[in-house]
Amino acid sequence: MNRKTVIVTGATGKIGYAIARLMAMKAGYRIFMVGRNEESLNLKRQELISHTGNSEIEYCVVDLSLKEDINNFAKRWSGPLHILINNAATCPRKREENTDGIELQFATNVLGYYRMIKAFESILKNSGPARIINVASYWAGDLDINDLEFKHREYDNNTAYRQSKQADRMLTASFAVIFQSSGITVNACHPGDVNSKLSNSLGFGGHESPEQGAATPVWLASSTEVEGISGKYFEHQKETVCSFGKDKAAANALIEICDRY
Repeated sequence: MNRKTVIVTGATGKIGYAIARLMAMKAGYRIFMVGRNEESLNLKRQELISHTGNSEIEYCVVDLSLKEDINNFAKRWSGPLHILINNAATCPRKREENTDGIELQFATNVLGYYRMIKAFESILKNSGPARIINVASYWAGDLDINDLEFKHREYDNNTAYRQSKQADRMLTASFAVIFQSSGITVNACHPGDVNSKLSNSLGFGGHESPEQGAATPVWLASSTEVEGISGKYFEHQKETVCSFGKDKAAANALIEICDRY
């Protein structure tokens, strides 16, 4: 009766799976894994149940780059949602578009976060106190508010990724203000340097284990130390000053652009 329900997006990736596993190992959490590949999701679910002994693990197939998929997911949802961990990200080496014609990194890494928050807003409010954790990165910057889809600049996946993570930190600051009296806290974090498909696509490896990478998102999702704290950015479980979140005008402009999509 007292279990808290958690959504983890990008739950089949290295960090996402580690987040789901660490949350499932804690007493009192029901985990909902979200990803695009049903076969992988089903396999990971069975692994989690076997490894953690937590039978309350479910999954849902959602393309987080698509507005319709996210909205349909929220419409099908029943019951409370206490914790939303936006973790899904992609980083193709060449510019790609989703089936709606939107550049894929922006659609997934930025609009995916925005749309998940908006789609589940009323559910989170009704389940409060609730937490939203946006997995961002210290590897952030280069945002061009007038060319978010690289229609005018030459596409570079590194620049596109940095832009998306800056945007995630800005969205966090804006939503924290929007939800300040709603019982929902919103925080962002750098997860850790993990050797993954995404880091490899950026030309990097990683010196931390998936569990180390997942530690800060899990801490933000579950620790009493951050209860009531909102609008902050964390690295290694410590608050870090975020200049992107301080630019309220740019953050509000980004919210308005996302809303128009």
